Amino acid sequence: MFVLAEMKDVIRVTPEHFHQSLTESITILLNRKLANKVVLNVGLCIALFDITHIGHSYIFPGDGSSHTEVKFRYIVFRPLVEEILIGKIRSCSREGVHVTMGFFDDILIPVNALQHPSRFDETDQAWVWEYPKEDGEKHDLFMDSGESIRFRVTSEMFEESLPSGPPGSERPVQNIAPYRILGGINEPGLGLLTWWETPDQGDEENDDDEHDNDD
Repeated sequence: MFVLAEMKDVIRVTPEHFHQSLTESITILLNRKLANKVVLNVGLCIALFDITHIGHSYIFPGDGSSHTEVKFRYIVFRPLVEEILIGKIRSCSREGVHVTMGFFDDILIPVNALQHPSRFDETDQAWVWEYPKEDGEKHDLFMDSGESIRFRVTSEMFEESLPSGPPGSERPVQNIAPYRILGGINEPGLGLLTWWETPDQGDEENDDDEHDNDD
């Protein structure tokens, strides 16, 4: 789910950071520049892991800041395709089930990747898995917001978004997520965690509650 990405950049250190060590100021500026940002074809940057090389610093005419070439490793959220993750349902729509990891929201489980047969309940705004019972009847299992869900990553998409123009300009504001993940739950063991709890697990939880009450 998390990987180390090797990157390099030229960091501009302004005079207000000169009282700090060069490593400390570069660390602060790198996290300020990259943390919680999506880098094209790299992923969602989380935090600086370490700095592997600091080159020479240069001060250009007319600029009192120093410019330093830096090589570093950054912790990045970019799960592998086929990797299994656990998140929470953020919302449901006719497009599918929208999932969040808490720090990353652009995950979609499309309709064709849900358990079959599933239908969208307009009243509850939730997807329902019509789970077949042994007697042949179907039992409705709802996918409600806030429920924990286990899914498999099926694909990822990066979008290079253009900067929007100033207010009143003709260039429209783009609402395209720069990094999106598609998942699937149409396999045994995937879906809501509550679907796959065994009776023994429920009994153990009840026993633990009784012990706690006795104490």
